[in-house]
Amino acid sequence: MATTDPKFLESDNVSLTDILVKVAKRRVLHVQEYALLSSRSVTSLFSPPRYASDILDQMDIIGVGSLPIVLLTGFFIGAVMVLQTAAQFERFGQTALTADVVSLALVRELGPSITGLLVAGRNSSGIASELGSMVVTEQVDAMRAMGTDPIRKLVTPRVVATVLMLPLLTAMADFLGLIGGYLVSFFTLRLGAVAFWTRAIRILEFSDLMQGLTKPMIFGFIIATVGCYQGLNVKGGTQGVGRATTQAVVAASVFILISNFFLTKLMLWLAGQIF
Repeated sequence: MATTDPKFLESDNVSLTDILVKVAKRRVLHVQEYALLSSRSVTSLFSPPRYASDILDQMDIIGVGSLPIVLLTGFFIGAVMVLQTAAQFERFGQTALTADVVSLALVRELGPSITGLLVAGRNSSGIASELGSMVVTEQVDAMRAMGTDPIRKLVTPRVVATVLMLPLLTAMADFLGLIGGYLVSFFTLRLGAVAFWTRAIRILEFSDLMQGLTKPMIFGFIIATVGCYQGLNVKGGTQGVGRATTQAVVAASVFILISNFFLTKLMLWLAGQIF
C-alpha cells in the first residue's frame, strides 16, 4: 500500500546535492561562530571588567597542572632522539653533531608541537567538559540573566592563560629534552658536558628561538578557543558533554598540526628575509 505521508514524500525527494549543501552550510556556520567567539575573547581584553583572579586560576590549572607530563615527555623525547641519531653519526665519526641535531629539532619543531598536543589532550578536553557541564546545568544562562558576559568571564581568562603558559611549558620541555639527550649521549657516546652543551647552544640562532616561542602562542590560542567553543555549544545533555570533549581534542590536535605547517613555512621565510 502506498503511503501518503508528506514527510515521507519530502524525505524521499531529497537529493544528494541538497544533503551536501546542507552539510556545507552547517560547516560554514561553525567556522563563523568559532571566528566570532575567538574575536570576542580577544576584544574583551581591551575593556573592563577584567577577571584577573580567573586568569591566575587558569594559569595554575593549565600551566602547573600540565608541567609533570610535559617535562617527562620532553626528557624522553630528547633521549630517544640521541638513540636514533647516534648510530648514524658514529658511522662517520661525528658524534658531536648529535647535540646540534637534538637542539635544533627540539627548539624548532618537536618541543612546540609535542607540548601543544599534550596540552590539547589534557586541557582542551578539560575546558570543553567544564564549560559543557555549565551549559547543561544552565549556569551559563544564569550568568547571562545576571548581566555577566560568559565569553568575558569564561573564555577570555582561559585564552590568556593558555597563550601565556604554553611558551613557558615549551621552553621547559626543550630544556628537559636537552638534559635527556645529554645523559644518553654521555653514557652511550661518552660525549662530555662541555662539548654537548657548547654545540647545543651555539647552533641555535634568533630565528630558531623565534620559531620555538611563537608557535606555542598560536597553539595555545587554538587549544583554548576550540575547547571553549565545543564546551559552549554542547547539546544533548551529559552525552553531549562527552561528544564535545572528544571533538575538542580531535579538532585542536588537527588544527595544531595544520597550522604548524603554515607557521613553519612563514617562519622559515621570515628567517631568510629579516633575520
